[in-house]
Amino acid sequence: QVQLLESGGGLVQTGGSLRLSCAASGRTFSSYAIGWFRQAPVKKREFVAAVSRSGDSTYYADSVKGRFTISRDNAKNTVYLQMNNLKPEDTAVYYCAADLLPPLGSSFAEYDYWGQGTQVTVSS
Repeated sequence: QVQLLESGGGLVQTGGSLRLSCAASGRTFSSYAIGWFRQAPVKKREFVAAVSRSGDSTYYADSVKGRFTISRDNAKNTVYLQMNNLKPEDTAVYYCAADLLPPLGSSFAEYDYWGQGTQVTVSS
């Protein structure tokens, strides 16, 4: 069992930055990968970024490459999503999720546990 709790969302202007955190508990943190997904109103949940169990591999959606950075601190049981140069189209609820089995993936169906989400709103 894995419990995930997101934090760090908020309201920011276009071009601004936010750092989201995903704090995990339960199963040994370094035994699973973590992904970030987002869902805007009336849209499907979409993949944003993922980081491997050790943190040495990362994977990004094309829409956020060069602007977002995912990282993890296994000593703190926490994954971070640094979001820079935010755009109005980044507005969504952001979720972190745990993937218990390799390889590192971008499909919603590959992830086993989900947090409750944190709202990010980017004003134009």
